[in-house]
Amino acid sequence: MQLTGSEIVIECLKEQGVDTVFGFPGGAILNVYDELYKHSDEITHILTSHEQGAAHAADGYARATGKVGVCFATSGPGATNLVTGIATAYMDSIPVVAITCNVGVSLLGKDSFQEIDIAGITMPITKHNFIVKDVKDLADTIRQAFVIARKDRPGPVLVDIPKDVTANKTEYSKAEIKEICKDRDLCEEDIEAALKLIQKSKKPYIFVGGGAILSDASEELRAFVKKVDAPVTDSLMGKGAFPGTDPLYTGMLGMHGTKASNYGVSECDLLIVAGARFSDRVTGNAKKFAKNAKILQFDIDAAEVNKNVLITQGIVGDLKQILRVLNERLTQQSHEEWISQIMDYKERYPMSYHPEPLTGPYVVEEIYRQTKGDALIVTEVGQHQMWAAQYYKFTKPRTLLTSGGLGTMGYGLGASLGAKLGMPHKTVINIAGDGCFRMNMNEIATAARYNIPIIQVVVNNHVLGMVRQWQSLFYGQRYSATVLNDAVDFVRLAEALGAVGIRATTKEEFQEAFERALGLGKPAVIDCQIHSDDKVWPMVAPGAPIQEAFDEKDLKDKK
Repeated sequence: MQLTGSEIVIECLKEQGVDTVFGFPGGAILNVYDELYKHSDEITHILTSHEQGAAHAADGYARATGKVGVCFATSGPGATNLVTGIATAYMDSIPVVAITCNVGVSLLGKDSFQEIDIAGITMPITKHNFIVKDVKDLADTIRQAFVIARKDRPGPVLVDIPKDVTANKTEYSKAEIKEICKDRDLCEEDIEAALKLIQKSKKPYIFVGGGAILSDASEELRAFVKKVDAPVTDSLMGKGAFPGTDPLYTGMLGMHGTKASNYGVSECDLLIVAGARFSDRVTGNAKKFAKNAKILQFDIDAAEVNKNVLITQGIVGDLKQILRVLNERLTQQSHEEWISQIMDYKERYPMSYHPEPLTGPYVVEEIYRQTKGDALIVTEVGQHQMWAAQYYKFTKPRTLLTSGGLGTMGYGLGASLGAKLGMPHKTVINIAGDGCFRMNMNEIATAARYNIPIIQVVVNNHVLGMVRQWQSLFYGQRYSATVLNDAVDFVRLAEALGAVGIRATTKEEFQEAFERALGLGKPAVIDCQIHSDDKVWPMVAPGAPIQEAFDEKDLKDKK
């Protein structure tokens, strides 16, 4: 049948099972929005307050559901406003398809009104991108975009469509979407080498990254841990792949990881890396990282092997498949003495915080208590993000949604909207600092418009907390441009945007405020007032090896 380009866009989204799109209309994409209007009973469109919010919402939807997130934007500034969200998804390997529209084909390259080369701009931050200049190519291009976004290591794909292409007609036939097969031939020599390393090890440690979540490998990972009989640490992106309540779990690794994990990885003789990419925030001084260990890495992306840290052996492939094969062939291992040593570290070096005032760690622990650990936790970036990672016990994958690679302030609120729409039965909480909340707080208006009952917790210390922490520790307490002690009232702001605003200055007030927010059934903002100089402990100084983690007591003893 003959369809216009805009009709083909909507039909292709329906083919892919897309039920929700986040976006903001404009002149160039108007044909697509006009067609979307006719299918509002099949595809829900969420009009965000800003295109960046739409990109983050698509990202949050994808992280929470495992599906591809979709966002729309018009040409020029509409398209460029997606860039930060696309880059966020790219750094964390999140499958998103961004559909933008541009000026007509004959106007491209002529500095036309609201023309921008969005394909050129996003080339370094997408898995692939397309500009479709012929309507005959449109359907196949959109289908290919979804395949690329999901296949192997996931990531964002951009499709830019000139306006006349959305108006032109061509023949369209519906296509059946085939499931992507993730299994592929694994190198037998690599498998044998990995088995030998594991069987020879006396002090193995397992380090879990975001790849374990993206490959849905949690079940296989738990079985692998039992087979190897080893302690487990994770990266920020790996939270929930292995249960944070398991006795073998020792906490996060790296700059704000636990001493038990940092010391243990520094002393192990074999570090088994499952779907992690050796971020600088994890390794500290890469030359001194796990210097006593052989390193065995499992990753779907060959480009990550030997990129940041030289390894002993690797297996390239889907982590779920790798672990399934190893679990079948690995004999049961036992490392009772080694595990006892690591459990002793856990007991000797627990995380702690000041018990009397309202603090970030208390806020996170109270959220965990009241939700019984069964919530989707979304965060912005900074101290509150680290407290969430440290003090909320994540037991399932896709329950911590956070910007790890790019570290995007302003990510969480849009992402929480996408997460709640993708998983409507789950309680969704976005934990933010006051600096991050200011970035995209206009999306509270979006939550109110559609009555999306997310809970926005603002850990408000009236400063840019993580930057101030660095200034305090490494910059002689010169607090340049990090003080936010102004007249902004987040409670009144929330009410002005259509949400419920609540202020908490004590532990008791926060307990009551959060309990109330859970029962509201509408968006709520809780303004939690904490001290400006609360810090995230432990910490590793930039450039130092992770075994040199220190906390507040170490700092006082040193002085």
